[in-house]
Amino acid sequence: MNTPEITTRRTSWHQRLVAYMMANSTSYNQLIAGRKRTLLGRLHGTVLEIGAGTAPNLAYYAQDVRWIGIDPNPAMFPYAQREAERLGLTIELRQGEAERLEIPSASMDAVVSTTVLCSVRDPGKVLQEIVRVLKPGGQFVFVEHVAAPRHTGQRRRQRLIRPIWKLASDGCHPDRETWVMIENAGFSQVQIEHFRLNIPLLAPHIAGVAVK
Repeated sequence: MNTPEITTRRTSWHQRLVAYMMANSTSYNQLIAGRKRTLLGRLHGTVLEIGAGTAPNLAYYAQDVRWIGIDPNPAMFPYAQREAERLGLTIELRQGEAERLEIPSASMDAVVSTTVLCSVRDPGKVLQEIVRVLKPGGQFVFVEHVAAPRHTGQRRRQRLIRPIWKLASDGCHPDRETWVMIENAGFSQVQIEHFRLNIPLLAPHIAGVAVK
């Protein structure tokens, strides 16, 4: 297994707390497990997962996938490594931000993002980077919670709670119209499914595939 040097660096108590909470929170993943299994299970080749976290998605990939995970928080990596060992997979972990991927252009067969675009600082820049690193015909696969419809009570609540929510949820924005950004990112094809989960404030979701 590839054990990156970055995992030995000092991490803050906040980074460790966030990693611990993510590693021990399974209820949300259970709600979207079916969609993840369908979307991720058909990927092959070299797959880059941004905001890989504690690697809760590893179990859904085919065994022949070469998986590269990038996350800004290296405290996530020990959990990700243990999950890979449990599944008998070899993975590669890198510390970094999705706005500046240290990945060669046109080198990835697929890029995966699950509940990541809500929390990055510049989702437009992240999408530009995703388009850049994908091979022609490569796929961007995503599952994201998004803004409620405009002029609804839920959208107003999302907007009001956003400042506190960002602080409590590691930068998460509950009211981003992420589907609009994906549709305007320059992909040749975009397929998006809108659906809802029974989660206060975060019920509206999207899932789909965009092709370079």
